[in-house]
Amino acid sequence: MPSLRAASILAATIGFSPAVATAQALSPVEERIVRQVDAHAEDALDLLARVVDINSGTMNHEGVRAVGLVFRAVLDSLGFETRWVNLPVEVNRAGHLVATRKGTVGKRVLLIGHLDTVFEEDSPFQRFSRTGDHATGPGTEDMKGGDVVILSALRALQAAGALDGATITVVLTGDEEDTGSPLEVTRRPLIEAARSSDVALGFEGGVGTMHTATVARRGFTGWTLRVEGERGHSSLIFTDRYGAGAIYETARILSAFYDEIRGEEYLTFGAGIILGGTTAVYDTAHARGTAFGKTNVIPQVVTVAGDLRTLTVAQRERVKERMRAVVARHLPKTRAELSFRDSYPPMAPTEGNQALLAALDRVSRDAGYPPIVAVDPGERGAADVSFVAPYVDALDGLGVLGSGGHTPSEAVDLASLPVAAKRAALLIYRLTSGSGTRP
Repeated sequence: MPSLRAASILAATIGFSPAVATAQALSPVEERIVRQVDAHAEDALDLLARVVDINSGTMNHEGVRAVGLVFRAVLDSLGFETRWVNLPVEVNRAGHLVATRKGTVGKRVLLIGHLDTVFEEDSPFQRFSRTGDHATGPGTEDMKGGDVVILSALRALQAAGALDGATITVVLTGDEEDTGSPLEVTRRPLIEAARSSDVALGFEGGVGTMHTATVARRGFTGWTLRVEGERGHSSLIFTDRYGAGAIYETARILSAFYDEIRGEEYLTFGAGIILGGTTAVYDTAHARGTAFGKTNVIPQVVTVAGDLRTLTVAQRERVKERMRAVVARHLPKTRAELSFRDSYPPMAPTEGNQALLAALDRVSRDAGYPPIVAVDPGERGAADVSFVAPYVDALDGLGVLGSGGHTPSEAVDLASLPVAAKRAALLIYRLTSGSGTRP
């Protein structure tokens, strides 16, 4: 598989060549679509301000549902059949909004967003604030701005008479920022929607500029290392009876991970927390713990928790085996166990994803905007689109351009919203109209 970094550079070079950069005029229908986005640009900003001012931290279930109700009303008005998917009580999440519109021509398109943010009810960062084309607020960029792009695009399509005959499903999840468990329950509605679609478009924010899109994202796997040694007086460490102790064994393992496995493209494996001593208790639910030990006692237990990020399933499984092999080489009188929990699957850079990127690139040029290039997967975290990528061609990063995501300085460039909406609407139209990717 070629490097995506190299592919991005090549795409950027090709994108500016005169032969490729020649724009093709939009069709009359597409011109109407573009005009409709512009006509409702302020309505879109008002909608963004309204939903940002509703706290929808993942664990604020009432707030997540309230944002869902706002978007549901818009989708209802556009002729979608909408439903709220409740999750089992034990999952402890608000649920998801699903909207469908069935037709008979073109590709079946799935549009993906999420309703929740990382800012819970006790966060001081709560309100939308606008200064010109700059706005701050929780979720402005991640990803209520992207949700508004979806609705703006669909509203423009409907106003231009371009939704007739289209098969479109919208899934706005309620727990993307802190995914509920088990995943086979919480992501079932999203995966079911993918299985009945041909293409998935994700509306997480763009990276760097408004002229990029995501054809690949690395997956997320959690790992936990538990190490045991023989407890005894520290003056007897390294003896045949007591061996190296749990902390030295842990240090050996982590050092070997760094020396022997680090360096593969798109591979990272972070150790996020370590607890060790005579006793160590790690609370996985709240990512915190306690440890007790004395300097004159050989440490008996250590727990380390971290993450593993890979671009493909094959890379993920290969690295797991290499990590297990390192763990198996025990220091004297020590034992260690490494466990993994696959969370977000990787979204590999398939030919179908690249074809979608090419279609979006053509849309951008035809609309008078610059070429679109692929984002380096190393610059992206995991997202809901990764769950559907095994079933459909997928493209992500079609939302607004912002900065400061997951921080109290989260902001959005409001001028990016209509640009993203126009490109999304034109791409959806070309995919669903039965006329391919050309007008």
